Amino acid sequence: MIYLDNSATTPVDPEVLAAFVKVNENFWGNPSSLHTIGAQAESLLMQSERQVLTLLNASNHRVVFTSGATESNNLALKGFCRACRGRGRHIITTPVEHPSVHEVLEGLMEEGYRITFIDIIQSDEGMLNEIEAAICDDTVLVSIMHVNNETGRVFPVYKIGEMLKKYPKVRYHVDAVQSVGKLNVDMDRLGAQMLSMSAHKIHGIKGCGLLLVNENLQLKAEITGGGQMNGLRSGTINVPGAVALAKALRLVVEPLNENYKKIAKIFDYTLSELLKIEGVVINSTGHIQSPYIINFAAVPIKGETLVHALEEHEVYISAKSACSSKSAAASRILLAMGISEEVAFESVRVSFSSLTTLEDAEAFIEALKTVLPELKSRE
Repeated sequence: MIYLDNSATTPVDPEVLAAFVKVNENFWGNPSSLHTIGAQAESLLMQSERQVLTLLNASNHRVVFTSGATESNNLALKGFCRACRGRGRHIITTPVEHPSVHEVLEGLMEEGYRITFIDIIQSDEGMLNEIEAAICDDTVLVSIMHVNNETGRVFPVYKIGEMLKKYPKVRYHVDAVQSVGKLNVDMDRLGAQMLSMSAHKIHGIKGCGLLLVNENLQLKAEITGGGQMNGLRSGTINVPGAVALAKALRLVVEPLNENYKKIAKIFDYTLSELLKIEGVVINSTGHIQSPYIINFAAVPIKGETLVHALEEHEVYISAKSACSSKSAAASRILLAMGISEEVAFESVRVSFSSLTTLEDAEAFIEALKTVLPELKSRE
């Protein structure tokens, strides 16, 4: 089996699973309880928080463990906007954010917020200038993803953070789901007040994520009834999930540079081979690119058709992102990039993880070369 859909989810690392099971077996107490069993669980929770803050260099932040990045993004955007209603109602973002950001912002528009969508069909410098030009007295938040989940484009989040230092009333949220554990994520250098991530994108357990929140930032809780997580997320805390998340984070951050170099070679090989195939259109070019994602179309083959054809060869890729792959519409992300509706409808995504090998990429290319002539003959 060749699994190349790692941006959707990754296999769980055996060490992470072992840690999750061990905590469930031996430290199953409620961390809010006053007795020794609860105190043991609380100690593990605090240890996990410290490890996360250290690995992401987030010295001025606190950790809110969540059910995943979708909840984290909802808490960041809704929680912040509803905590500062009187300060302003203008938000700056891009048109290619994950649905858990994009749809939340659409909802906030119905509540009277004004959203500026920055044109991404331009250089990073042009994008940076447009963000700054859009800032006004009513601006309260900038929310930008670090790496796009469909194309792998890396947005200039560090430069944006540096620029926003000139506007102390504007807060900054970064969706780092596709960058944590793959690219360098340094909160102190990033200058963001909030950052979202998910465990199952880095060989962790599904249903576990977190939101880093600046210790001086006020949010209004979305889930109430108990006051856990510093009052930001009520409910019994998932200590085994928190421990497993911290473990997964350590296992990808410590060898990050080594893994990056390996995946960059696999990316270069795969891209060069794809470019040799007639009809292939590459969508993951033109900007700074994460080597973990390649988006392409094999014109005129529909993306869904290609996914299923490769599956018969036990090669697994995806059409669009996992959150929208079952939608019959062309990718909103690719359309926003200026890609034609035909190509956007036919595009697929190959995504790597630290477990991916060059042999995996070679097998994918061979399978692709096998199925494409068969599929084109049916057109």
